[in-house]
Amino acid sequence: MAKSKTKIDAGSKVPKPRRASGKSVRKPRWPSAYSPDEVAEIFRRFSVQRPEPKGELEHVNAFTLLVAVVLSAQATDAGVNKATRGLFAVADTPEKMLTLGEAAVAEHIRTIGLWRNKAKNVIALSQALIDNFGGEVPGDRDALVTLPGVGRKTANVVLNMSFGQPTMAVDTHILRIGNRLKLAPGKTPDEIEDKLVRIIPDEYMRHAHHWLILHGRYVCKARKPDCWNCVIADICKSPDKTSDVPAPLVPLAFEAD
Repeated sequence: MAKSKTKIDAGSKVPKPRRASGKSVRKPRWPSAYSPDEVAEIFRRFSVQRPEPKGELEHVNAFTLLVAVVLSAQATDAGVNKATRGLFAVADTPEKMLTLGEAAVAEHIRTIGLWRNKAKNVIALSQALIDNFGGEVPGDRDALVTLPGVGRKTANVVLNMSFGQPTMAVDTHILRIGNRLKLAPGKTPDEIEDKLVRIIPDEYMRHAHHWLILHGRYVCKARKPDCWNCVIADICKSPDKTSDVPAPLVPLAFEAD
């Protein structure tokens, strides 16, 4: 006998779809204090202000970028650049770095914090690249984090800058901005990375981490943000901001530390 179809009255509610466990299916909560339109406008303005943002660590290839990022932990980009100019002039491949040796690497980077341990890591990661990847820097996060001294943030920087992947490398500037602006609040870099990747429109992801880093370095500074110089002052939801008037939205020609 044919089964009868259940009729639904016009005023009755259609049951929500349920998971296998019986719980209602819910969309993940939007993780930002800003609406999707506001987030898009923030990054649109950043893209106008800095059309082609560049990382400030000097390098000549993927290997020297990897080394520079490893050395940049607890150090300034300017300090790393000063130390690596001489180093990369004589060792810009894993093979040349091994030939140079740990003692010579250490001598080049003595002005950088934790230089002894970093010299060991540079030699160890050079050896690992030769042994496991044919001397080439892999364009894969899981592979990169197997290298000595390389964590998720370092891997994301290399993947973004050398391989053009839309990654989000959360450093101290982005950690601060994510919370101060309520853009993507979180307690850990991984938590903030996850939220930023979820809210930033795909069209802006390629340069998003550079825009946020540069905004944190030159405008939304740690000690005292320069709100008068901020192009998103009218959108910003930070309780500490001192201006609601956005700075003129014009491309920046040059920035210096």
